[in-house]
Amino acid sequence: MKRRTLPVATALAATAALLLTACGGGEDDKSSDNDKIAGADQGSKKPTKSAEPTGAAKDKPDGVDVSLPKDMNLDLVFDWDKPKAKNEAAAMDDAANYIRAMYRGVGKRTAEDASVTAYSTGDGRHYAEVQTKEWVKGGWTATGTRRHYDATTRSTTNGNSVEVAFCTDSGKFYAKEVKTGKILKTKPSLEDFSYFRIIMVKYPTSDSLWQASKVFVEEEATKCQ
Repeated sequence: MKRRTLPVATALAATAALLLTACGGGEDDKSSDNDKIAGADQGSKKPTKSAEPTGAAKDKPDGVDVSLPKDMNLDLVFDWDKPKAKNEAAAMDDAANYIRAMYRGVGKRTAEDASVTAYSTGDGRHYAEVQTKEWVKGGWTATGTRRHYDATTRSTTNGNSVEVAFCTDSGKFYAKEVKTGKILKTKPSLEDFSYFRIIMVKYPTSDSLWQASKVFVEEEATKCQ
């Protein structure tokens, strides 16, 4: 068994409209030809005091630790080029930090890590919490390599929301049983590929911090092969 994101059936039941499973290229998927970003009106909420930015450091963008526990042996690869627009580049960086924060929570066995609080708000935080709790409940941690690539960005007119979309390849990304250390591997398949759209919103009192407010996922994304 390989853990990438929460299984579709469970995710839909647990997160209602949070986790959107779509068919790429269908008539209902109008994100490519609609200038309005779905969920972009989601406001950013202030992180708790422990997660407020205090200065940049290695593995601590915005002063928040997003490093992964070493015993996970997990490599999150972000194989993409930054956009030229400053806001979109910052939103893309923090979308990556949001992913790091989520798996840091998996490794730390908690859905309430300060990094998740810093890099998410609203439905984005709920998504991260549900994902993390399912890993913990199952008795798994994550290991291997998860690649993120083919990223694109687009902004709302006011520049306060940015959609960061990208593909993921989980072909070498596995669940590992915490108690036994057994790595749960499966054969490569279309299930290894997903397409994410994360709505990032600007933190009200910072010029650089962005938070994930909504997450949409297309599983078995043929466009990512």
